[in-house]
Amino acid sequence: MTHPPRITDESVLARWMGLEIAKMNDGLVVQRKPLSLLLCEVKPSSVTRKGEVYFFDINVIQILGKSLPEELQRQLKLPILFYLSPDVPDSCSCPDAPTLAALQILNEMSTLRTMEGGRFWVSRPIAYAIMGKYPTAVQIVMGA
Repeated sequence: MTHPPRITDESVLARWMGLEIAKMNDGLVVQRKPLSLLLCEVKPSSVTRKGEVYFFDINVIQILGKSLPEELQRQLKLPILFYLSPDVPDSCSCPDAPTLAALQILNEMSTLRTMEGGRFWVSRPIAYAIMGKYPTAVQIVMGA
C-alpha cells in the first residue's frame, strides 16, 4: 500500500511554492512598451499575464521622459524587469542593456557597473529602492 507524500516532503513544498510564485507573476506585464510610446498615451497602460489592464503612473513616465535622451526613450521598455532567483539569494539580474544605461543616467547605478553574460546584477535592496522611487515602472519577476 502506497501513501501520499507528506506535506513536509521537499517535492510537495517545491510544487506548492511553484504554484504560489506563478500566482505572484500573474501581475507581470506581458507586452512591455517603449518609453517613447508610453509618453504619447493619455493613460499609459499595458496588459498583465492575467489579462488585466496595467496602468503606469503618468508622473513617473513624464519624469523618465524628461530625464532620458530620445534614443534611449525608444530603446527602454517598461516596466523594467528585475529577476529574482532562489539560487542567488541577495541579488537580482536584469538582461536589458538599455535599462542599465537609463539607470546610470538617472544616477541609480554606477557607470562602473557593466553587463556580464548578457545581464547586469544588483542587490535586492537596490532593486526594491528603484522600484519604490519609480512606482509602476519596475516589476520583480519571481523564481526566474
